[in-house]
Amino acid sequence: MVGTIGDITCFSFYATKTITTGEGGMATTENPEWAERMRIMSLHGISKDAWKRYTAEGSWYYEILFPGYKYNLTDMAAAIGIQQLKKCDRFWKQRQYYAGLYHKGFRDVPEITIPPVGEGLQHAWHLYVIQLDLERLRISRREFIELLKQHHVGTSVHFIPLHLHPYYRDNFRYRPEDLPNASAAFDRIVSLPIYPKMTEADVRNVIETVRTIIRQYRR
Repeated sequence: MVGTIGDITCFSFYATKTITTGEGGMATTENPEWAERMRIMSLHGISKDAWKRYTAEGSWYYEILFPGYKYNLTDMAAAIGIQQLKKCDRFWKQRQYYAGLYHKGFRDVPEITIPPVGEGLQHAWHLYVIQLDLERLRISRREFIELLKQHHVGTSVHFIPLHLHPYYRDNFRYRPEDLPNASAAFDRIVSLPIYPKMTEADVRNVIETVRTIIRQYRR
């Protein structure tokens, strides 16, 4: 299982993720020393006794052991996460089903490359990212997204490569051609809607809208 195959595994529970606490995340490790260090660093670097200072066995006294951060998940967010975790398998099965509908809906559209899934692997389907064959189309990726928006289909692009952002571009003088594979993929990718509260009708509407735009603008 994810979370057991590395020394430390980090999870994000941002609002758009497969399960969410609204914001925040989680780190897992089997190393008790690392776990203790993460607990301390996540709350200002204060000693572990500080976790108990608002309980019956706690004390008002605490110590700053390291220059820590404010990374702790709130109790309310954790409570939401526990309930989300109970629904995790159901959420995933719904995403898998919708991904299957997308696969079938686009497999005969040569202008679209659907996400590959290796044999024997389980895909999380956090995102459903297609790639456009722009040489076969008379529109750009930007125009494709705008046309979908006009038909009330929300999309996004996951993600903009780091070397194209101003910080890396200006400080390290990166150019798009320095990482040609990332740049080429970025120009073509579009993330289509996929989340458990969609209906099958929603998914089929996305499929038909995408197919209609492709038909209208193919070369």
